[in-house]
Amino acid sequence: MAGASLLTLLDDISVILDDVSVMTKVAAKKTAGVLGDDLALNAEQVTGVKANRELPVVWAVAKGSFINKLILVPAALLISAIYPPLVTFLLMCGGLFLVYEGAEKVIHRFWPHALPHDEEQNARRKANADETVDLVAFEKEKIKGAIRTDFILSAEIIVIALGATASATLLERSLVLSILAIGITIGIYGLVAGIVKIDDAGLHLMEQESTFKQKVGKVMFAAAPKLMKFLSIAGTLAMFLVGGGILVHGIGFLHHGVEDIAHLTGIFEGVTTTVLNGVIGFIIGVAVVALLTIIDKVRGKDDKASSTH
Repeated sequence: MAGASLLTLLDDISVILDDVSVMTKVAAKKTAGVLGDDLALNAEQVTGVKANRELPVVWAVAKGSFINKLILVPAALLISAIYPPLVTFLLMCGGLFLVYEGAEKVIHRFWPHALPHDEEQNARRKANADETVDLVAFEKEKIKGAIRTDFILSAEIIVIALGATASATLLERSLVLSILAIGITIGIYGLVAGIVKIDDAGLHLMEQESTFKQKVGKVMFAAAPKLMKFLSIAGTLAMFLVGGGILVHGIGFLHHGVEDIAHLTGIFEGVTTTVLNGVIGFIIGVAVVALLTIIDKVRGKDDKASSTH
């Protein structure tokens, strides 16, 4: 009897693992687009860091990402079981944060005088130019920002995966989310570490005796800054696409409006939806930046007025 019970248990475990494997693949496919955005954003976060500090920064953000997921996975399971609408509300807050950060980056790049002076950015540039300055203090803010962005993208990935496992048991859902969380963190930050060290690898190859290796090294070294610039642009664009997509999906009339317009474009429906999500994300982001800037100016005037009395 004991042997039969053990075999039954092992069979049940095998069935559960098979189901978990299938659901993990489905969830991974559904989150593939967000994973691309996650990679672009995290690679972009390392730009401006000195070469010898790139890997420590990536490792610090990766550890923060693991902590994010240790919080998010149990929280998502708990919220989905107790009050599912709260998941949507939290996602909307995350979407607003993403489009706000994206709009702020664009405005600082093209209209730097439209926003308050970015003292932190200027301080980092001076520190990068000064070999005697310890950059750890400046890196801390960059790492915090990267971890905040990772938290939002990780939350979206987990919520999408949660939707893909809606019909599963709590145990299966927990296993799928845990496997996905660990896998994407290792995969994303492993790739980021590789991307930021392409120039160093190129230099190493250029020092070899082989002519072929030297040519490959030159190509890698020349491509590294272009790749980082591309990822910086892609990362900012991803903020609007992901954040806008969250907001559009969560606001009824916007969601239906985008669907109706996209449907008119036929075979380009998917592309149209993505573009409209990005445009709406940009508009909302600029509106949030403008609102917060006005609030800061009003507060500044109030502080000056109170100090004169």
